[in-house]
Amino acid sequence: MLIFKAFSALLSYPSEEMRQALPEIAEVVCTSPIVAARERDALLALIDEIGRGSLLATEERYVDLFDRGRALSLHLFEHLHGDGRDRGAAMVELKALYGAAGFELTASELPDYLPVVLEYLSLRDMAEARELLADCAAILASISRSLLARQSRYAAVIQALLVIAGEKPVDAAKVKPVREQTQTLDSDWAERPAFADAAPPGGSTV
Repeated sequence: MLIFKAFSALLSYPSEEMRQALPEIAEVVCTSPIVAARERDALLALIDEIGRGSLLATEERYVDLFDRGRALSLHLFEHLHGDGRDRGAAMVELKALYGAAGFELTASELPDYLPVVLEYLSLRDMAEARELLADCAAILASISRSLLARQSRYAAVIQALLVIAGEKPVDAAKVKPVREQTQTLDSDWAERPAFADAAPPGGSTV
């Protein structure tokens, strides 16, 4: 399912190679039957933003969002377990899930990194994808609220994932905008393929 591959690329650290692929990513978004019109428009606005201006500015915007605090971390288990022992056990279990499906995680990636999870889902069927996303729905909603509070277009990816999971997207109108750095949002409380030699089974292009 190429749409999950596209989502993985959009949430990964931006590179010139990724920006050159944005027209192809936009085509996948526009033709996917599981992306509704509202989410499609928001995703295309994000794609336009990533491709606009200098690569350095795009990189800085990404780092400012995702690398400065836990509220916007794309490592899913960090939202549940922080840096505690339980997070390690959960990652071992998730890595075993990948292995049982025949996929070997590259050493540079952690199994709970959302772009990795999405790359895995791009190689699986829709039923499994929806089930795994539904299991993560509370975490995804939390990330989406934090992105909406920062008025970031990256929220479009998370909102689309919630809809695909069969959940309601976060109501942006009910999220109070903030301008603080990500560290303030934490007061309540890193482009290569993730899988070696993996290819989508059956040539699915959803």
